[in-house]
Amino acid sequence: MTAKNSSPSRRLVLAGLGATSFLAACGANERQGSGSGQSSGSTPTKGGTLTVLVSSTSTNFDPAKSQSLAITSLALVHRRLTSWKVESGKPAELVPDLATDVGSTSDGGTTWTFTLKDGLLFSDGSPIRAADVKWGLERSFAASFSGGLTYHKDLLAGAAGYTGPFEGARLASIATPDEKTLVFTLARPYGDWGWVASTPAFAPVPEGKGAEADYGLKPIASGPYVLSAVQQGVKIEMSRNEHWSAASDDVRPALPDSVVFSLGQATDVVSQRLVADSAADQTAFGAGFVSPAQLVQVANNPSAKDRLVTSESGALAFLSLNTRRGPLQNAEVRKAFQYAVDKAAFQVATAGTAALAGEVATTLITDGISGREEFDLYPTDPSGDPAKAKELLAAAGYPQGLSGLKLLVSQSNNGPAQAQAIQAALVKAGIGVDLQVTDEDAYYAAINTVNADEYDLALASWQPDFPSPNANLQPLFATSAIGNGGYNSARYSSPSVDAAIAAAQATVDTDAAAKAWVAVDKAVMADSPVVPLIYTRNSFLRGSKVTNFFIGAFPAYPNYLAVGVSS
Repeated sequence: MTAKNSSPSRRLVLAGLGATSFLAACGANERQGSGSGQSSGSTPTKGGTLTVLVSSTSTNFDPAKSQSLAITSLALVHRRLTSWKVESGKPAELVPDLATDVGSTSDGGTTWTFTLKDGLLFSDGSPIRAADVKWGLERSFAASFSGGLTYHKDLLAGAAGYTGPFEGARLASIATPDEKTLVFTLARPYGDWGWVASTPAFAPVPEGKGAEADYGLKPIASGPYVLSAVQQGVKIEMSRNEHWSAASDDVRPALPDSVVFSLGQATDVVSQRLVADSAADQTAFGAGFVSPAQLVQVANNPSAKDRLVTSESGALAFLSLNTRRGPLQNAEVRKAFQYAVDKAAFQVATAGTAALAGEVATTLITDGISGREEFDLYPTDPSGDPAKAKELLAAAGYPQGLSGLKLLVSQSNNGPAQAQAIQAALVKAGIGVDLQVTDEDAYYAAINTVNADEYDLALASWQPDFPSPNANLQPLFATSAIGNGGYNSARYSSPSVDAAIAAAQATVDTDAAAKAWVAVDKAVMADSPVVPLIYTRNSFLRGSKVTNFFIGAFPAYPNYLAVGVSS
C-alpha cells in the first residue's frame, strides 16, 4: 500500500515508498516544504497554455471510473456536489460546488438534502439538473463502469445488488423531487456524507447518456474545461468550456486558456527537463514526485531550487503486523515491534536523510487533517529500543525471540531497501525476518484477498480519499475491510473498534466526530496492529512561468485548480 503510481488519485496504496514522497535535498526549498509554496512572485493571470507532464499513458476523465482527488485532473472537467477549498498551509475545507451548501440533515445523518445552484449548464448548453447527478451516480454501479471510489455504493439504502440504470432500474434512495433538489437516504447515519459528495461519481452526467465505454474520452463537461483533442498515449488537450460560469464556482479560477496533459513521460526525464526550464517546459509542471537523486540536482541549481514545492507531510507509511498469524495474534507480542523498529533507519532508506523522508509517525490519522491529535503510546527514540522489545517478547512468552517471519514488500521504487532497514532493526531485537519481495500485482493480491495470509508483516502506506479521519481509519482497521479488495493488511478485527468506527461515522457534529476519531486512533494503537513509521513528503517541480503552484496541508499534491501561467 504505497502509491500505486505517482498520479494523485485515491488512497495511494502500495508497498515500497521509494519515489513517492520526499522533501527537498540539502536544505532546498526549506519552508516551501510547509506547503507555503506559492511557486513564484508573479501575480496569477488568465491566459496561456499549462502543460502537465504525466508518467502514465492514459488519464481517465470518466467520473464513474475515476479515483481522482477533488483538486486534481478530473475536477478541471467535472464539478461535483461539493469540493475542497485548499489553500497554502491550511487544512482542506469542505465547500459547496454544484450545490448551494455542503448538505443538510434533519435526522442525525441518515437523510441528506442538497440544492443545486441556479443557472448551471453542461458544456453542450443543456441545464444541469438533479436528475443528471442521480444518473451519474446510478451509472457508477454498472459493472462496465467500475474502478471508481465506492463510498456511496456502500452507504446508499437499497444499493446492494444494484447494477446501474441502463436497463431501467433506478435507485429509490436518490430522490429528485424537483430539478434542483437531491435527497439521499442512507442505510445508516453517516456524518461525512458531505465529503463523500466530493468524490468523482457525484459529477453529473446528462440523463440517458454515457452508456458508451469510451465516455471518458468525450465527456460532457460541467467544469471550466472540455476535452478538445485526445491522442491515446500521447496527450489530452483541454480548452475552455464556454458554458461554465465563474460566478457559480468558488474553487476553480480557471486561469489558463488551455491545459495539455502530456502522457507517457518518464519521471526522471521530466525532472531533467523542468530543471533545464527551456521553451515550452517553462509553462509545465510534473505530476510525479521528484526522486531523491534528482533533488540533489535541484538543490545545486538555484533557479530550479526556487521552483520546487514540497508538502509539509503526506501519506502515512507503516508496518502491518498480520494479527491472524502465529505469535502476532498476541497484542503483547505486537507491542514489542513498536520498540524494535528503527524509524530513523527507515527514513534514511526512504530518502537518504530524515529531513528528506518526512517526520517520524506515532499516530494513524494523517497529518494535515483537521481534528488530528498527536500522541505516542510507545515513546522511544526514533532509532528504537531493542532491549525493550526483547523484554516485551520475553514477558509474552518468547524469551528466545521470534524467527522465520515473512515481510511482504513490493519491488517497486525502493521498497526492498526500506524492507532491509526494517529487517536489520528487527534482528537486533531478536526477531528474524525473511523478505518476501514481489511485483506490484502479487503484492496487491496478497493484501486484498480474504484468505491470503501467507505474510506476517507488510510494508505499506496510505493517504485517504478525502480529508477526514474516517477515510484514514475505517479502510485500514474495520473488520469489513479485510479481503474482498479491502486494505486492512493487518487483518485486524476488533468488535469494540468496529463499534467505535460506526459511532464516529454516525456523528454529524464536526467537533464531536473529531474527538471520536481520535479515540479510535488511540484504541487501534493500543492493540498495535501496525507500527506507524513516517509521514512521507512529496516534492514537485514547475517551470519558471507556472504561477500559483502550491500544496496545502492536505492533500500532499499541488492544487491543479489554482495553477496558472505567466507570459
